[in-house]
Amino acid sequence: MKDIIDIVGAQNKQNETQLNIVQQTIHQFAESLGNAIDAKDSCTSSHSEDVAVITQEICLQMGLCQEDCTALHIAGHLHDIGKIGIPDSILNKKGGLTDAEYEVIKQHPVTGAGIVGPVEFFSGDNGIARMILHHHERFDGRGYPEGLKGEDIPLGARIIAVADTISAMMQDRPYRDAIPFEQVVKEIVNCSGTQFDPTVVDAFLIISDKIEKYVCEINPAYDGSSFFPKL
Repeated sequence: MKDIIDIVGAQNKQNETQLNIVQQTIHQFAESLGNAIDAKDSCTSSHSEDVAVITQEICLQMGLCQEDCTALHIAGHLHDIGKIGIPDSILNKKGGLTDAEYEVIKQHPVTGAGIVGPVEFFSGDNGIARMILHHHERFDGRGYPEGLKGEDIPLGARIIAVADTISAMMQDRPYRDAIPFEQVVKEIVNCSGTQFDPTVVDAFLIISDKIEKYVCEINPAYDGSSFFPKL
Protein backbone atom coordinates (compact mmCIF):
# COMPACT_ATOMS: atom_id res chain seq x y z
CA MET A 1 0.00 0.00 0.00
CA LYS A 2 2.78 2.43 0.89
CA ASP A 3 4.40 1.90 -2.52
CA ILE A 4 1.13 2.78 -4.26
CA ILE A 5 0.73 5.93 -2.16
CA ASP A 6 4.31 6.94 -2.93
CA ILE A 7 3.74 6.41 -6.67
CA VAL A 8 0.50 8.41 -6.67
CA GLY A 9 2.16 11.17 -4.64
CA ALA A 10 5.07 11.35 -7.07
CA GLN A 11 2.70 11.55 -10.04
CA ASN A 12 0.70 14.31 -8.39
CA LYS A 13 3.87 16.31 -7.75
CA GLN A 14 4.95 15.81 -11.36
CA ASN A 15 1.55 16.93 -12.64
CA GLU A 16 1.65 19.97 -10.37
CA THR A 17 5.12 20.86 -11.63
CA GLN A 18 4.01 20.56 -15.24
CA LEU A 19 0.94 22.71 -14.55
CA ASN A 20 3.10 25.38 -12.94
CA ILE A 21 5.38 25.39 -15.98
CA VAL A 22 2.41 25.79 -18.32
CA GLN A 23 0.94 28.62 -16.23
CA GLN A 24 4.31 30.38 -16.06
CA THR A 25 4.70 30.07 -19.84
CA ILE A 26 1.23 31.49 -20.42
CA HIS A 27 1.99 34.42 -18.13
CA GLN A 28 5.30 35.12 -19.86
CA PHE A 29 3.60 34.91 -23.26
CA ALA A 30 0.91 37.37 -22.15
CA GLU A 31 3.54 39.72 -20.75
CA SER A 32 5.48 39.60 -24.02
CA LEU A 33 2.38 40.42 -26.05
CA GLY A 34 1.60 43.32 -23.73
CA ASN A 35 5.14 44.62 -24.17
CA ALA A 36 4.76 44.37 -27.95
CA ILE A 37 1.66 46.57 -27.86
CA ASP A 38 3.24 49.10 -25.51
CA ALA A 39 6.23 49.34 -27.86
CA LYS A 40 3.95 50.90 -30.48
CA ASP A 41 3.70 54.01 -28.31
CA SER A 42 6.64 55.61 -26.52
CA CYS A 43 4.24 57.08 -23.93
CA THR A 44 2.96 53.67 -22.80
CA SER A 45 6.20 51.77 -22.29
CA SER A 46 4.98 50.03 -19.13
CA HIS A 47 1.22 50.48 -19.37
CA SER A 48 0.28 46.82 -19.75
CA GLU A 49 2.58 45.79 -16.90
CA ASP A 50 1.16 48.55 -14.70
CA VAL A 51 -2.43 47.51 -15.44
CA ALA A 52 -1.61 43.85 -14.75
CA VAL A 53 -0.05 44.66 -11.37
CA ILE A 54 -2.68 47.20 -10.27
CA THR A 55 -5.47 44.85 -11.36
CA GLN A 56 -4.04 42.00 -9.34
CA GLU A 57 -3.57 44.18 -6.25
CA ILE A 58 -7.19 45.35 -6.37
CA CYS A 59 -8.29 41.77 -6.96
CA LEU A 60 -6.41 40.58 -3.87
CA GLN A 61 -7.83 43.44 -1.80
CA MET A 62 -11.34 42.38 -2.83
CA GLY A 63 -10.66 38.89 -1.55
CA LEU A 64 -10.87 37.01 -4.84
CA CYS A 65 -9.23 33.61 -5.00
CA GLN A 66 -5.69 33.16 -6.29
CA GLU A 67 -6.90 31.53 -9.52
CA ASP A 68 -9.11 34.52 -10.32
CA CYS A 69 -6.32 36.96 -9.43
CA THR A 70 -3.94 35.15 -11.77
CA ALA A 71 -6.47 35.28 -14.62
CA LEU A 72 -7.00 38.98 -14.00
CA HIS A 73 -3.26 39.61 -13.99
CA ILE A 74 -2.94 37.93 -17.38
CA ALA A 75 -5.96 39.83 -18.73
CA GLY A 76 -4.30 43.04 -17.55
CA HIS A 77 -1.27 42.29 -19.69
CA LEU A 78 -3.50 41.61 -22.70
CA HIS A 79 -6.26 44.19 -22.28
CA ASP A 80 -4.96 46.44 -25.09
CA ILE A 81 -3.78 43.70 -27.45
CA GLY A 82 -6.41 44.86 -29.94
CA LYS A 83 -4.54 48.13 -30.45
CA ILE A 84 -2.24 46.20 -32.77
CA GLY A 85 -4.94 46.82 -35.38
CA ILE A 86 -5.08 50.60 -34.89
CA PRO A 87 -3.01 52.76 -37.28
CA ASP A 88 -0.16 54.59 -35.56
CA SER A 89 -1.45 57.85 -37.03
CA ILE A 90 -4.51 57.51 -34.79
CA LEU A 91 -2.91 55.79 -31.81
CA ASN A 92 -0.17 58.42 -31.44
CA LYS A 93 -2.12 61.45 -32.61
CA LYS A 94 -1.47 64.66 -30.70
CA GLY A 95 -4.67 66.50 -29.99
CA GLY A 96 -8.28 65.42 -30.16
CA LEU A 97 -9.59 62.59 -32.29
CA THR A 98 -12.24 63.02 -34.94
CA ASP A 99 -15.47 61.08 -34.51
CA ALA A 100 -14.34 58.65 -37.17
CA GLU A 101 -10.95 58.13 -35.49
CA TYR A 102 -12.62 57.56 -32.12
CA GLU A 103 -14.81 54.88 -33.68
CA VAL A 104 -11.64 53.13 -34.82
CA ILE A 105 -10.21 53.32 -31.29
CA LYS A 106 -13.43 51.86 -29.88
CA GLN A 107 -12.90 48.69 -31.89
CA HIS A 108 -9.75 47.63 -30.04
CA PRO A 109 -11.55 45.60 -27.32
CA VAL A 110 -13.43 43.66 -30.00
CA THR A 111 -10.24 43.11 -31.98
CA GLY A 112 -8.41 42.07 -28.81
CA ALA A 113 -11.03 39.51 -27.82
CA GLY A 114 -10.91 38.15 -31.36
CA ILE A 115 -7.12 37.82 -31.22
CA VAL A 116 -7.07 35.78 -28.00
CA GLY A 117 -10.29 33.89 -28.77
CA PRO A 118 -8.68 30.98 -30.66
CA VAL A 119 -6.47 30.24 -27.61
CA GLU A 120 -8.52 27.90 -25.42
CA PHE A 121 -6.97 29.10 -22.17
CA PHE A 122 -7.87 32.74 -22.90
CA SER A 123 -11.40 32.00 -24.13
CA GLY A 124 -12.27 29.45 -21.43
CA ASP A 125 -14.10 29.66 -18.11
CA ASN A 126 -11.54 32.09 -16.63
CA GLY A 127 -13.17 34.80 -18.73
CA ILE A 128 -10.00 36.48 -19.98
CA ALA A 129 -11.40 37.12 -23.48
CA ARG A 130 -14.58 38.65 -21.99
CA MET A 131 -12.52 40.87 -19.67
CA ILE A 132 -10.64 42.18 -22.70
CA LEU A 133 -13.86 42.67 -24.66
CA HIS A 134 -15.61 44.65 -21.92
CA HIS A 135 -12.87 46.63 -20.18
CA HIS A 136 -14.20 49.89 -21.66
CA GLU A 137 -17.77 49.37 -20.54
CA ARG A 138 -19.04 51.87 -17.97
CA PHE A 139 -20.92 51.09 -14.78
CA ASP A 140 -23.71 53.45 -15.92
CA GLY A 141 -24.07 51.65 -19.26
CA ARG A 142 -22.55 54.39 -21.44
CA GLY A 143 -19.39 52.50 -22.36
CA TYR A 144 -18.45 50.31 -25.30
CA PRO A 145 -18.55 48.01 -27.21
CA GLU A 146 -21.93 46.69 -25.98
CA GLY A 147 -23.12 49.28 -23.48
CA LEU A 148 -23.33 46.78 -20.63
CA LYS A 149 -24.37 48.19 -17.27
CA GLY A 150 -23.57 47.49 -13.62
CA GLU A 151 -23.01 43.87 -12.70
CA ASP A 152 -23.79 42.75 -16.24
CA ILE A 153 -20.19 43.79 -16.92
CA PRO A 154 -17.79 40.97 -15.95
CA LEU A 155 -16.16 41.73 -12.60
CA GLY A 156 -12.69 41.34 -14.11
CA ALA A 157 -13.49 43.96 -16.73
CA ARG A 158 -14.76 46.34 -14.02
CA ILE A 159 -11.48 45.95 -12.14
CA ILE A 160 -9.34 46.39 -15.26
CA ALA A 161 -11.31 49.54 -16.14
CA VAL A 162 -10.14 51.18 -12.91
CA ALA A 163 -6.55 49.94 -13.22
CA ASP A 164 -6.37 51.00 -16.88
CA THR A 165 -7.51 54.54 -16.05
CA ILE A 166 -5.10 54.86 -13.11
CA SER A 167 -2.14 53.83 -15.24
CA ALA A 168 -3.18 56.03 -18.17
CA MET A 169 -3.52 59.14 -16.01
CA MET A 170 -0.11 58.55 -14.40
CA GLN A 171 1.68 58.50 -17.77
CA ASP A 172 2.51 61.21 -20.29
CA ARG A 173 0.30 61.07 -23.34
CA PRO A 174 0.60 62.95 -26.65
CA TYR A 175 -2.23 65.28 -25.60
CA ARG A 176 -1.22 65.92 -21.93
CA ASP A 177 1.42 65.43 -19.22
CA ALA A 178 1.22 62.87 -16.42
CA ILE A 179 -1.34 63.75 -13.73
CA PRO A 180 -0.45 64.03 -10.02
CA PHE A 181 -1.48 60.98 -8.02
CA GLU A 182 -3.69 63.01 -5.69
CA GLN A 183 -5.67 64.17 -8.71
CA VAL A 184 -5.77 60.62 -10.08
CA VAL A 185 -7.43 59.45 -6.86
CA LYS A 186 -9.94 62.32 -6.99
CA GLU A 187 -10.87 61.48 -10.59
CA ILE A 188 -11.42 57.81 -9.75
CA VAL A 189 -13.61 58.77 -6.76
CA ASN A 190 -15.56 61.32 -8.83
CA CYS A 191 -16.35 58.65 -11.40
CA SER A 192 -17.44 56.04 -8.85
CA GLY A 193 -20.94 54.86 -9.70
CA THR A 194 -20.85 56.33 -13.19
CA GLN A 195 -17.76 55.10 -15.01
CA PHE A 196 -16.56 52.71 -12.31
CA ASP A 197 -17.98 50.08 -9.98
CA PRO A 198 -18.06 51.66 -6.48
CA THR A 199 -16.95 48.37 -4.89
CA VAL A 200 -13.81 48.33 -7.05
CA VAL A 201 -13.14 52.00 -6.29
CA ASP A 202 -13.42 51.33 -2.55
CA ALA A 203 -10.87 48.52 -2.84
CA PHE A 204 -8.49 50.81 -4.75
CA LEU A 205 -8.74 53.53 -2.11
CA ILE A 206 -7.64 51.11 0.60
CA ILE A 207 -4.42 50.28 -1.26
CA SER A 208 -3.89 53.59 -3.11
CA ASP A 209 -0.66 54.36 -1.23
CA LYS A 210 0.73 50.97 -2.24
CA ILE A 211 -0.16 51.54 -5.87
CA GLU A 212 1.39 55.03 -5.90
CA LYS A 213 4.62 53.63 -4.47
CA TYR A 214 4.70 50.86 -7.09
CA VAL A 215 4.18 53.22 -10.04
CA CYS A 216 6.81 55.65 -8.77
CA GLU A 217 9.31 52.81 -8.37
CA ILE A 218 8.73 51.27 -11.80
CA ASN A 219 8.53 54.69 -13.51
CA PRO A 220 11.22 56.87 -11.87
CA ALA A 221 10.34 59.79 -14.17
CA TYR A 222 6.90 60.06 -12.61
CA ASP A 223 6.51 62.74 -9.99
CA GLY A 224 3.29 62.03 -8.14
CA SER A 225 3.06 65.55 -6.74
CA SER A 226 3.49 67.50 -9.96
CA PHE A 227 1.85 67.84 -13.36
CA PHE A 228 5.27 67.42 -14.88
CA PRO A 229 7.67 64.44 -14.90
CA LYS A 230 10.86 64.71 -12.92
CA LEU A 231 13.86 65.92 -14.90
